[in-house]
Amino acid sequence: MGRVKTLNKWANRHSYYPLDILRIALGAFLFAKGLFFMGDTQILIDLFKPIQNLAGSMMAIHYVAPSHLVGGLMIIFGLLTRWAIVAQLPIIIGAVLINFLGDMDSTNLILSIVVLLLCIFFLFYGSGKHSVDYYLKMQQ
Repeated sequence: MGRVKTLNKWANRHSYYPLDILRIALGAFLFAKGLFFMGDTQILIDLFKPIQNLAGSMMAIHYVAPSHLVGGLMIIFGLLTRWAIVAQLPIIIGAVLINFLGDMDSTNLILSIVVLLLCIFFLFYGSGKHSVDYYLKMQQ
């Protein structure tokens, strides 16, 4: 817990608008992906073809789109950013594995890796100074 507090203090001292814009762009991208998967579930089902025989694949399909929608909005506004990213990590790690182990699509693989790295960065960095989390913390 002490480590998280020191990371929050460092993040609040080094909060810049480009990092906030990057967080908002990441959230918008995840939200757009959620809308895309909600609109065309067949693409999502095709992505899960390599693991379709495993138990829980249908549950995973129903977890991806709502998680991207809700998590993307939370990341955009900076509300419980770390928790939203923790919910996104299994999906994004799965996207990297599906693109790496399944049909190799280099564009999607690079995009998945970049999103994974951004999520890991914001997992440690937090939501920053220009967020709902910071506003609520200052109201206490």
